[in-house]
Amino acid sequence: MDFKNCCLLLLSIIYVGCEDVVELELPDSDPRLVIDASFATTFNAGKIQTEGAVILSLSAPFYDTGNPPVNNATVYITNTTTDEVHNFIEVGDSGAYITQYQWNPEFLSQYVLTVISGNETYEGTATLIPTVPLDEVQQGDGTLFSGEETEIVVKFTDNGSRDDHYLFDLDFNLYLTTEDRFYQGEQFVFSYFYEDLDPGQEITVRINGVDRQYHDYMTLLIEQSGQNGSGPFQTLPSTLRGNMVNRTNPDNYAYGYFSLSERNELTLFID
Repeated sequence: MDFKNCCLLLLSIIYVGCEDVVELELPDSDPRLVIDASFATTFNAGKIQTEGAVILSLSAPFYDTGNPPVNNATVYITNTTTDEVHNFIEVGDSGAYITQYQWNPEFLSQYVLTVISGNETYEGTATLIPTVPLDEVQQGDGTLFSGEETEIVVKFTDNGSRDDHYLFDLDFNLYLTTEDRFYQGEQFVFSYFYEDLDPGQEITVRINGVDRQYHDYMTLLIEQSGQNGSGPFQTLPSTLRGNMVNRTNPDNYAYGYFSLSERNELTLFID
């Protein structure tokens, strides 16, 4: 065998060997409470509706496919302006806690989420953050790499009287953050490209008002999640602390966030 063929054979062996999947042994840490408490309020033709729940789980090792739910916790939200308390109850053993009646946060009021689990008390504070309407959501004709992507064009006009931060829910557990630093008071237009959409399929685009802290938090979560459609609150390569504080034992801090957003949305059907 000559030198050239020997090199080719060696490269082939190396290439085949590189196809093996390698899982790194990452160090396990003690599980921590994860609090996902995002609420969105819509104001539509005089009708007010708030959607959301307090979802409690435990953090899990990176290669695990899910987070164990946390059951039998005490959960309530207090309006510190009026001292009104809204109690939440668990749905089965799901770790999801909801109210038994319609609850709508108000602008200019401050709310405290309290979670009592494992004899420890966690608290987070939030106010309802305003947003703006969506001007238009339409299907475009642009593509990216494969030529099979579907372009959705989103238009909205920023409120020039304040500094705004936005979280877009683009359906299918896809999210995008943006701030009005470069388009203060102006209309902003952007495109988002979807894969594997079928004609007639429905897409709902939602714009949520968020504060700077939650904007930055979600930006990091979106980057770490890789926008793989599994949602931003799955197990991540590294963990981020939110605005929930352990009042009983500060060293045993929780992951997750409590947020209140005004939301507007538009829906379209794919051609």
